[in-house]
Amino acid sequence: MLRKMGEAVARVARKVNETVESGSDTLDLAECKLVSFPVGIYKVLRNVTDQIHLITLANNELKALTSKFMTTFCQLRALIGKRLEARVQGGGCQSGPELRLEGNFLHRLPNEVSTLQHLKAIDLSRNQFHDFPEQLTTLPALENINLEENEIVDVPVEKLAAMPALHLINLRFNPLNAEVRVIAPPLIKFNMLMSPEGARAPPP
Repeated sequence: MLRKMGEAVARVARKVNETVESGSDTLDLAECKLVSFPVGIYKVLRNVTDQIHLITLANNELKALTSKFMTTFCQLRALIGKRLEARVQGGGCQSGPELRLEGNFLHRLPNEVSTLQHLKAIDLSRNQFHDFPEQLTTLPALENINLEENEIVDVPVEKLAAMPALHLINLRFNPLNAEVRVIAPPLIKFNMLMSPEGARAPPP
């Protein structure tokens, strides 16, 4: 166990140092068994945070992201994972800065996510959201939201309908209530992906 923990710490340190030394715009910490974003990384990256446009934190064990994370990396314009399948669905998913958060244990977002005013897309699939993260509805540039495979029952349809840039929201494999399924279609102008009632996600 200690050996595996030591290997994980060494891997994180190596990847952070690679980002700093190479001047890369990417920080890849996927599958590092992280339960939180390491505080020490803020100090190491303090001189290069402005150039980092892609952070990968997919498939870790994160339960929350702090306000410091959002304010430190506020230059990010896209928080996305698997391109939101928008290319397949014709939603026009863009390339660009990214933060991958799929496959963690997140159940809420800090209020400071509202500082990401240029955010284009967010992928929070395969997490543990029971409540729709309504902070997202305040982001004027947000085009794509992926919340597939969470535990969301209710959705703020009217707030979503008022978002000026939203093109696609993926809510497949969530236990959405009947009201959302009935009310949403006539109110929205964007694509809302929903699974048939009672459908279960395929095994990983």
